Amino acid sequence: MTVVNGARGVVHPVRPAADNAVLDVRDLRMRYGSTDVLKGVGFTARRGEVVALLGPNGAGKTTTIEILEGFRMRSAGEVQVLGVDPAHGDEAWRARLGVVLQSWRDHAKWRVRELLQHLGSYYRDYSTDHVQRPWDVDELITAVGLTEHAHKRAGSLSGGQRRRLDVAIGIVGRPELLFLDEPTAGFDPEARREFHDLVHRLSDDDDTTILLTTHDLDEAEKLADRILILAGGSIIADGSADELSRRMATGAEVKWTRDGQRFVHSTVEATRFVHELFLQYGEEIADLEVRRASLEDTYMAMVREFEDHMPGTRRRSWPQEDRSGAGVPQDIRGSK
Repeated sequence: MTVVNGARGVVHPVRPAADNAVLDVRDLRMRYGSTDVLKGVGFTARRGEVVALLGPNGAGKTTTIEILEGFRMRSAGEVQVLGVDPAHGDEAWRARLGVVLQSWRDHAKWRVRELLQHLGSYYRDYSTDHVQRPWDVDELITAVGLTEHAHKRAGSLSGGQRRRLDVAIGIVGRPELLFLDEPTAGFDPEARREFHDLVHRLSDDDDTTILLTTHDLDEAEKLADRILILAGGSIIADGSADELSRRMATGAEVKWTRDGQRFVHSTVEATRFVHELFLQYGEEIADLEVRRASLEDTYMAMVREFEDHMPGTRRRSWPQEDRSGAGVPQDIRGSK
């Protein structure tokens, strides 16, 4: 849930209560020397939720993730991951986490099946009545699409196959919380679709909470229940892709052709405008397109709006939306 306060596009998160939250982050701060990298980050994530953490380079995404994983100490703030402060997490706590880094470079001489069987053996002592660990190795290999390569050495795999192995390594212990860093880098379209199916299976069937970082905004839009946008060390937006798009209130762009001329019109009431357009011109209308803001449009607008309001930054000029012709389009301007 988000609320907008002040200038258009500056979105401040309203966090739900932290009861039973898998992730509960409050006023997280990180300082390197005199530089504040994180400036009071706060958010929650619940069981089975897929959350995408987006932001420009240098926004603090990696630092945030490393603190949550217990790999980096924070300067201030309260953090609970699966009910434990990650700064004091033990082996039993770590067994409940899964991490898929951008690439593993070890294990080149291991065969795929043997490697996953070996790594999985470390999780057996951490099975519970609710979660049986590790994942069955043959089921896991099938799930990540490596059945035909199960007996190959890791060092002989192609880039896409190696990435599938990275994912398998990250989930071999059936994690309750999974961190995914650019998970489909190097995947072909078919492998990407299969991976998306796997993510939905983990979240829907196994109630796995997933925190995803990616530069692929289309992927984030398809996978995530919620989007967090981190900029300047702060969360500037928190909500679903649809919610964030509505917060920006950018309307839609309608394109069509009439008598060989191409027309473009921006409106906040696209459905009404198209209805009126057909009432006036009927079958003369061809090649009609209605384009609403994508997550990429929304993300770019929010980050730019945030930067515009940062002290010492130059204010950008925004193109003004043409709101004329919301009714019957009497004098529609065209562009060839």
